[in-house]
Amino acid sequence: MTIHREGYKYIIIATVVFIGVAWLNQFFFSSIWWLYWPIQLVFFLLWLWIVWFFRIPNRQFSQGDNLIVAPADGKVVVIEETFEPEYFKDNRLQVSIFMSPLNVHVNRSPIKGIVKYMKYHPGKYLVAWHPKSSTENERTTVVVGNEKTTLLMRQIAGALARRICYYVKEGQPIAQNQEFGFIRFGSRVDIYFPVGTQIDVKIGEIVQGGVTILAKMP
Repeated sequence: MTIHREGYKYIIIATVVFIGVAWLNQFFFSSIWWLYWPIQLVFFLLWLWIVWFFRIPNRQFSQGDNLIVAPADGKVVVIEETFEPEYFKDNRLQVSIFMSPLNVHVNRSPIKGIVKYMKYHPGKYLVAWHPKSSTENERTTVVVGNEKTTLLMRQIAGALARRICYYVKEGQPIAQNQEFGFIRFGSRVDIYFPVGTQIDVKIGEIVQGGVTILAKMP
């Protein structure tokens, strides 16, 4: 396991705060055990969660030209046909993965190809499962295509997420499972497939980015 570069600043801040709180707690409350230890425990768990949030676990990625791999960790909350208004401007099959604050928040390309479109949209911070979050929240749209298919991925900030990070630009090649972004502290990723694609996961299923196969191409 390694730590994502987006977490370095937050981990340093959390460490300084924890050391400061521990020193103050020792100075003022060391003789009051029923107060001292709960304070120590709460701030230690908060520090540990921040470190854990930015983890990049070691994984054996799923790879293959005919495989569409999950771009994010989390729970599948939507599988439905819907109109995609930004890039395709037609009906697509939408699969949405909700990432809780306990999930790994690295976002990876489900296929290899070329980044055909990339756009950042500022917006609101509605809860990630809100029906309007995909059109009104802060979000990015990334479209990756190859000779077999073209997919749209949309990173959507949630109520806790206050920054979407993205690392790709239009025209660049991208490998399957290559990192294209990161979202801090809870969010959602939508993937738009061609209508008729056979989806190999179901609503409520827990998926792993870079590992779980969402669909197969002929």
